[in-house]
Amino acid sequence: MKLEKYSFGIGDRFGREGSAQLAAIIKAKEHGLNITPVWNKSNREHTIIGTTPQDTRREADKAVSAAAWKDPYFVDADHIGLNNVDVFIESSDFFTLDVADFIGQSADESNVQAFIEKHKKYIGSLAIPGIDGALEITEEQVQAIAGKFLLAIKEAGKVYRHIEAAKGAGNFVTEVSMDETNEPQTPVEMLFIIGAIADEGIPAQTIAPKFSGRFNKGVDYVGDVAKFAKEFEQDIAVVAFAAREFGLSENLKLSVHSGSDKFSIYGPIADTLKKFDAGLHLKTAGTTWLEELIGLAMAGGDGLAIAREVYAKSVSRIDELCAPYAAVIDIDRAKLPTPEAVNRWDEEAFASALRHNLSCERYDRNLRQLLHVAYKVAAEMGERYFNALAKYEDIIARNVTENIYDRHIKPIFMGTR
Repeated sequence: MKLEKYSFGIGDRFGREGSAQLAAIIKAKEHGLNITPVWNKSNREHTIIGTTPQDTRREADKAVSAAAWKDPYFVDADHIGLNNVDVFIESSDFFTLDVADFIGQSADESNVQAFIEKHKKYIGSLAIPGIDGALEITEEQVQAIAGKFLLAIKEAGKVYRHIEAAKGAGNFVTEVSMDETNEPQTPVEMLFIIGAIADEGIPAQTIAPKFSGRFNKGVDYVGDVAKFAKEFEQDIAVVAFAAREFGLSENLKLSVHSGSDKFSIYGPIADTLKKFDAGLHLKTAGTTWLEELIGLAMAGGDGLAIAREVYAKSVSRIDELCAPYAAVIDIDRAKLPTPEAVNRWDEEAFASALRHNLSCERYDRNLRQLLHVAYKVAAEMGERYFNALAKYEDIIARNVTENIYDRHIKPIFMGTR
């Protein structure tokens, strides 16, 4: 299986918006842009809600069938390892191998020395097209990189071969993820990480590095945009170079995790993709669920009542809901509106506070982050919540499609600012 040049990871907490999500991809195709949809959902999300990977497969297949979509599409087992991959094997054909927990654990010294010996030709001055100036690489650097990353990549190899044994070679797409770490990888580290991936025989088609700055869930990028732009461009250059050097797929590309709503870096991303004629996998982070809440609020009546109730319960359970996402949210609790105040909001006030429109004075990034991690509250409503989604399907679908197409696809892949 081959992942196309541009692909879009679309998370959907409750598996009810597949058709609305696909509508945005279809709209892009009507404008001459081919993007492969990848429905993704992590084991953590399945556990919190009580769904299974088969539910995600059914959602994707149903949306594709309803739209008579003939192009490729995938279902991603998001952030998996040997401890949880088996439940995804039957339903998934895209696997995001998360090795972050193994980064920094020391590899066997003989493996480190063998790695240095195999790649010693890169020691010295190395010119990579697209990066200003040569990379100066020492044996000590390579040894340090192998000591930090080699065990993690070998673990990814174990997971890959486990999947391959079950599904067969060439029957799934593989991504290697290193984004959930403390420090971004340097260009030199990226080079040798990709070399290690090739050594393990992992036919990776995407790689998710760590970038500088904060990629908090559902809100804009927080950090030095110029620094990010430089890192992103260097990573694109290294990926292209390393794919050729190490015999990996020519379509190897970067994957940006929690890429949804990072509006301030979409310009640099678009410029770099154009400059290098590079591909990209953008993985969104549950913002479709927020569009459901926005749609319910806009519908008024019982829809607005549900949205208000979700917020009130979220405030009362804030510690519980935020704990699994503590590293990727920054909520100023003192600035959260009280449930009593929110209960006085009308349809427009609630939707405006939650919708990610930076030019709107009502927009509330603290409320948005809290509700982003509060999907468990809606899940516990059960049929009451799902019946409301069905009742207000039209308004919700419009919000979901517009969010993906207008706020994400157009600025990143079309360069529309």
